[in-house]
Amino acid sequence: MDSLEFIQQFKKEILLHLPGESAHLKMAPAHRQTLNSALKANDVIRESAVAVVLYKNGNQIDCLLTQRPEYEGKHGGQVSFPGGKRDESDLDLEETARRECFEEVGIPVEKGILLGELTEVYIPVSQFLVKPFVYFHEDLPELIPNEREVAEILTFPIFDLKKEELISSMEIHLPDGTIYRNIPYFDLADKKVWGATALILSEIREMLLVLD
Repeated sequence: MDSLEFIQQFKKEILLHLPGESAHLKMAPAHRQTLNSALKANDVIRESAVAVVLYKNGNQIDCLLTQRPEYEGKHGGQVSFPGGKRDESDLDLEETARRECFEEVGIPVEKGILLGELTEVYIPVSQFLVKPFVYFHEDLPELIPNEREVAEILTFPIFDLKKEELISSMEIHLPDGTIYRNIPYFDLADKKVWGATALILSEIREMLLVLD
């Protein structure tokens, strides 16, 4: 599939057949609440956005992820999309996604074709309501990682998401002694990608499964 055909088909899937939360639940732990239940149960909602960066790499289309530095916070060391909380100066959440992408990996805010918006994901532990925006680049600009926010830039072929063998589950041991069992993850770029990032990727996967 060439890039023009991919863009056309992917935009159509987002517009007409966005899988929604049912796709999220396929990569969510069994105890995860639905979005509506989580929002009703939490008084604090922190608006945020991420940029799902897709780009042409030879004859394939790749996706960009970042790994956070290790730190004693809620998301230290995790694999994620470039993104963060909405600033008061941001006109909307799409501006948040583009600004954060520039700040974290150096992609200029005017670069990238917006293919559409994916379904929101709520992260209870940090109270972020995350809006994903998908961008396509024919040529990826030079990446400049922000050393404070990005330990490593990762890439993988987006159609790898269709491979069942890259989906598994694991135990997660938190510093406070809490253990979460049977947490689904994608094995991508030699990393275990779980949590909100896996939920977003799961929705993308459902759309890729119907593309030729």
